[in-house]
Amino acid sequence: MSQGEVLHSDAGHEQTMVIVGAGHAGGRAALTLREAGFAGRILLIGDESHLPYERPPLSKALLKGESSLAACSLFSEASFIASGIEHISGVRVTGIDPAQHRLTLNDGVALSYSKLLLATGGQSRSLDLGGRVFSNVQYLRTFDEAVGLQQRLTPGSRLLVIGGGFIGLEVASSARDLGCEVTVLEAGARLAARALPERVSEALLTLHRRKGVVIELGAQIAAFHGSDRLESVQLVSGQRLGCDVLLVGIGMQPNLDLALHAGLATGSGIQVDGFLQTSAPDVYAAGDVCEFARADGGFHRQETWRNAEAQGRLAALNMLGQRQLFTGVPGFWSDHYEFGLQTVGTLAPGARVIQREYADAGFVLFYLDQHSRLLGASGWGAGNSIAKDIKLCERLIESQVELPLAPLADAGVSLKGLLRGAHV
Repeated sequence: MSQGEVLHSDAGHEQTMVIVGAGHAGGRAALTLREAGFAGRILLIGDESHLPYERPPLSKALLKGESSLAACSLFSEASFIASGIEHISGVRVTGIDPAQHRLTLNDGVALSYSKLLLATGGQSRSLDLGGRVFSNVQYLRTFDEAVGLQQRLTPGSRLLVIGGGFIGLEVASSARDLGCEVTVLEAGARLAARALPERVSEALLTLHRRKGVVIELGAQIAAFHGSDRLESVQLVSGQRLGCDVLLVGIGMQPNLDLALHAGLATGSGIQVDGFLQTSAPDVYAAGDVCEFARADGGFHRQETWRNAEAQGRLAALNMLGQRQLFTGVPGFWSDHYEFGLQTVGTLAPGARVIQREYADAGFVLFYLDQHSRLLGASGWGAGNSIAKDIKLCERLIESQVELPLAPLADAGVSLKGLLRGAHV
């Protein structure tokens, strides 16, 4: 049967699961449906031509030529074919009719679904260039963009990064390893201020400057200079910075158009209940675009590998009727040169903060509520040196055990012992 015939065929009595968005969350959901024993039809629809892949390596190993698309992919071509999942690539879904359980593609094809998962992710926020287009301005959200950026990061090339968040700083780290000259412009007073405690931001700043990255905090852009190529960026201060390539890393915009036009409840993302179901029957959401209910009645959205993995899997199980609540503890990591940072839980502004110092200059900050129960933790250290303690912090958050402050601050006291209540 040809692909065209597959797209237009009628599934008859067979259930059809449709996943819009063939990224990490969508790919994990498709795999989970099969692993859980679903024998019906699975359609995985995405605008990229590639099979689902993980995004964290794009700014690190893949950018430095140490990894490949195959290594980043959730599954091989052979295993994907064996799974019987139908990958409809290079197309967009232009409309959803929840009442009729139907959706329409940009080529005019209409498809029916039994259950629908929206894992539409997002796109890079665009930088206002005053209506001008420069050939050397890059974004980094997709594999193809990573390949394009990699080709420009040759030894001695001048990389200018706008945005001192994780994407910009991870690319800065990779570019320095590749021998590039790097300058980072951050409009805020510190790096990654929305996601990190001040002390971790300071550790990042110190490390990048020690590695030769020029970082301008509080940077305000006045003008862009060049013709076909961007030649320099002028700051309000009058400083003019030349560049061979400009990377824009100013955040991600969730893809909400489909949900909005279908009348689904939205906020900063597609809003879902505890089972990841949207306001429409049989329609679920997962990943970067998903805004999930919190215990306090509010909603929260996470743009992390961890979230895409967990929600993609759980959404698939709930599409099969398992009714499992999403209770995942938020968390993320980011690698810079030979150092790494990790965060888990919630870093509440009003929380009490206890610091644990390690002999190798690493540290973990513990965020506690008024009953000395752990809400969240953020750490910094060489390699994966803090990974074990951050993992234990996740268990401490879930246990909600009351923690003694002095042992918590003492690196000689095992967090596993605190979890068992066996502190000294």
